[in-house]
Amino acid sequence: MAGKRKRDDGHSADQAAGNGLLDRRLFLRSSLFAGVSGAGLAPLAAQAEPLTNPKWTLEPGAPFNGYGKPSRFEDKNVRNYTPPANPATFGIGTARTPHHLLDGMITPNSLHFERSHGGVPDIDPAQHKLAIHGLVKRPLVFTVEALSRYPMTSRISFIECGGNSGGLSAAQATPNNVQGLHGLLSCAEWTGVKLSTLLDEAGIDPSAKWILAEGADSASVSRSIPLAKALDDCIVCLYQNGERIRPENGYPIRLLVPGYSGNMNIKWLRRIKLVNAPVMTKDETSKYTILLPTGKAWKFVFPLEVKSMITKPSPGINLQGKGIYEISGLAWSGNGRITKVEVSADGGQSWTPALLQDPVLSKAVTRFRLPWNWSGAPAVLQSRATDETGMVQPSRAQIIAERGLRGAYHFNAIASWKVDDKGELTNVFA
Repeated sequence: MAGKRKRDDGHSADQAAGNGLLDRRLFLRSSLFAGVSGAGLAPLAAQAEPLTNPKWTLEPGAPFNGYGKPSRFEDKNVRNYTPPANPATFGIGTARTPHHLLDGMITPNSLHFERSHGGVPDIDPAQHKLAIHGLVKRPLVFTVEALSRYPMTSRISFIECGGNSGGLSAAQATPNNVQGLHGLLSCAEWTGVKLSTLLDEAGIDPSAKWILAEGADSASVSRSIPLAKALDDCIVCLYQNGERIRPENGYPIRLLVPGYSGNMNIKWLRRIKLVNAPVMTKDETSKYTILLPTGKAWKFVFPLEVKSMITKPSPGINLQGKGIYEISGLAWSGNGRITKVEVSADGGQSWTPALLQDPVLSKAVTRFRLPWNWSGAPAVLQSRATDETGMVQPSRAQIIAERGLRGAYHFNAIASWKVDDKGELTNVFA
């Protein structure tokens, strides 16, 4: 093809791999279609015509309201949740983020996933208190107002339930979508007081090696966390994406433990006790461990391993005929930054590097993008992430070979979407 830059493997810089995957550098040009016009790709925009004047341009719109709401045409963009089998346990379960309907890296507060073990408590911030005690020199109790006087810090960080993507550990693939499989992940800007600041003020006894963090919900969810982590990057959060944390996400105070399993980020935080050994609470022994085929379990596997998912196209976001599409998704790692995401359109037989959208932050989700010229033939879409430690997202077969199918926690296997010749996508195990 005339005018195309050649790479070392002999392919053009635009056509990167089989099944229509195009080179990520096309996104760096002023126009994607100008960059690939020589490949015979038709533009998506219609020929210019005079614009009509619909009614909303001819009459005044709605008045102001006190709190902004989404457009009525975005009524599908909601969290989904399954009613509990026992009506008495209505507050136990999950509400999942619809990533297939979102873009960028920040999850809106109203769509941040929720995992609750005892419902959402209705906490009066004027009465709520946080105690720090145990192996400290000065046990302290903080009101929410007192915490608000401390120097604040912010960081963008993901929170992911340890059971997210657990559906990939089933024996057979289920007819699920991004939200159903991977919706227990969200990313936000969190603002609050460094936990290290509060611990320093209490004075840490040299014998302390762990902390126990406990929530004020009726389930008293609690987790043991290494003291070294608490002093590193943990935050006692008051704000989420600039506003006070929503009740379902821990109002008025939650703990942020960047990169660690979701239920360690204790919501409705009321107590931190410094101890010399892990407490072995119900929330870190009866669940949230990695069960092996031998019947033994890995305990205290805290960081969430490198992972990715394609959000568009995906089940429910089907292709509308042959032509060019953007493959887009999210990658993240509890061990640090994402350094590479590769995309396959042939079930992992070949891989093409995707463009990583800035900013690429440690322990935050990274948006990746890659152009794809779909020929109309069946395909299997996959993504594979690598983090700064060199860890590569494993295949489902690799995880099963190591762990079997007895546990669904920390299941970070490569996910697969099958595209049929009609452009419809389904979840498959490839």
